[in-house]
Amino acid sequence: MTKARTRREDRPAIILDAAERLIRRSGTRTLTIDAVAAEASLSKGGVLHHYGSKDALIQALAERKLSVIRDSIAAHEAEQGPDPAALPLALIAHARQIYADEEGFPRALLLASAENPEAFAGFNAFLKERLAQMEDVACCPGAGAVLTFAALGLLLTRTLGFHTIEGADLARLFDAMERIARDLPKGGTDTGPR
Repeated sequence: MTKARTRREDRPAIILDAAERLIRRSGTRTLTIDAVAAEASLSKGGVLHHYGSKDALIQALAERKLSVIRDSIAAHEAEQGPDPAALPLALIAHARQIYADEEGFPRALLLASAENPEAFAGFNAFLKERLAQMEDVACCPGAGAVLTFAALGLLLTRTLGFHTIEGADLARLFDAMERIARDLPKGGTDTGPR
């Protein structure tokens, strides 16, 4: 494989990396095709060849982020083994892992995606699928959804800058969610003492 061919094949990732750097540095106000092209050291036409518009670029960034989330949750779920609470525990573990890691980019992506709701179609489908899976596991309808939205609420309120919980306070919240997930009655309809 030639160097030029490898470079062409790498261009979509190079473009997305450049767009992400721009968003992290200055938010969505600097996210233009021209700015991404300059950041990626490509021509505007090169960027437009892969992403025909700013909306397409935002959608690709959202899809890439969703891929990372899916992989992380799948890895956390695999660590749980055959436990019926594996999915809610995996979602909570993922939220705990990224709570402190998410700086700048998710907020900007969230705000950019508000202008382009289609960019979140993959997230919406993913969430709907996971919530349906949890309803099949727990005999307490809605309990898995409550845990999911509790974890999402922590992430979103931090991402939007409404609050930041740190240290022992944050650990207590995530520990409590994990205890609740582990204590959910599994299968059947027996909700009596165990």
